Amino acid sequence: MLSIFKKWNQFLLRLKGKTEDDIHSERIVSGKAWEEFCDTLKAAGASMLYANAPTDAFNQAEGYRYLSRLTRAGLEAFVEYADPEFPELRRMVHETVKLGADNPDNYYQNAQITGKYEYKITGFRNTIFYLGFFTQSGSYGSTGGLAPCGALEAEDMVFEADGSFEIILSKERKGKNWLRIEDATSLLIVRQTYLDRANEHIAEMKIVSIDGPLQPKPISAAMIDNGLNTAGTFVAGASMLFSKWANDFSKHSNRLPQMDPAKSTAAGGDKNIAYYHSYWKVEKDEALVIDVVPPACRHWNFQLNNHWMESLDYRYFTIHVNKHSAKYKNDGAVQVVIAHQNLGFDNWIDPTGHTRGTMLWRWWHASVFPEPQCRLVKLHDLMDEKTSTL
Repeated sequence: MLSIFKKWNQFLLRLKGKTEDDIHSERIVSGKAWEEFCDTLKAAGASMLYANAPTDAFNQAEGYRYLSRLTRAGLEAFVEYADPEFPELRRMVHETVKLGADNPDNYYQNAQITGKYEYKITGFRNTIFYLGFFTQSGSYGSTGGLAPCGALEAEDMVFEADGSFEIILSKERKGKNWLRIEDATSLLIVRQTYLDRANEHIAEMKIVSIDGPLQPKPISAAMIDNGLNTAGTFVAGASMLFSKWANDFSKHSNRLPQMDPAKSTAAGGDKNIAYYHSYWKVEKDEALVIDVVPPACRHWNFQLNNHWMESLDYRYFTIHVNKHSAKYKNDGAVQVVIAHQNLGFDNWIDPTGHTRGTMLWRWWHASVFPEPQCRLVKLHDLMDEKTSTL
């Protein structure tokens, strides 16, 4: 449908004696490109009041900071580092730009690419627990999600004796390590996952175009017009998408049912992860207790987010637990406690002043997929329960 629309639009322009470059130039010179970008950012504010969004000053302040973070990420991705002929691996999502329940155990990197060229990634594996490369098409702003194209994980790669590696990104299989791209491919995502963050080192790498030009083209009206448009629709599209998700999750608050795998994959999730997205509500005198026996799996973790699906600040607060950091019971079970005070709980999660938000449990490469069991209790009752078991 998009291809048909583009061809029809080009036909109409020819009838008027204009080219697409003419239109972009007019929009830049008139200021319309910038005006529409600003209008789109203004429209993105609608997500702050969508459905059950919290309207108190604390949560709304976080919400508008979230929109400012998305704006920063969108401008970097689609204006500053948008040239697929000279891609750069950038951290679009990190400690101060958060999106869609970003994983506190992950080190994310993105690069804008295209199916028009072939690419080469070179680097060193180092000691990071997990390393994976994924090509995808679309963006949250243009399609509402990210469609998968290719995937390559470290366990399927060939490394040299010194830990170095080379990956070829192309439509046809090439080289020792190959990552598939398609005509519609627009994005490379690199996921690095820590098991023990304090003692692991991320892989180092860079990407270059193999058959692209030697020097970048001068800036053009089309580059900036398209970049501003995509950045704006990214902010509006991503914020509304995840506001809708948060509203859906609130319908099963304080439970952790599994999300439809097709839905999570379409939004850029890893097909090897079972996602248990939900919503939590815990008052100051309450605790949400989560019990489960972890199955045999490569990795698992649980995290707490705010309403806007931003992970809470894992730099300074204990807002998540994983397979390595968890304390287990004698029978292998794990009990996680979300409470506003840490009263000696083994796997305590700090809400950092929030009383509601979204949450997520992940099973990764699991043998089975148990649903973690949740119960909301009064904090004093949980303390009585804890004392009686000592």
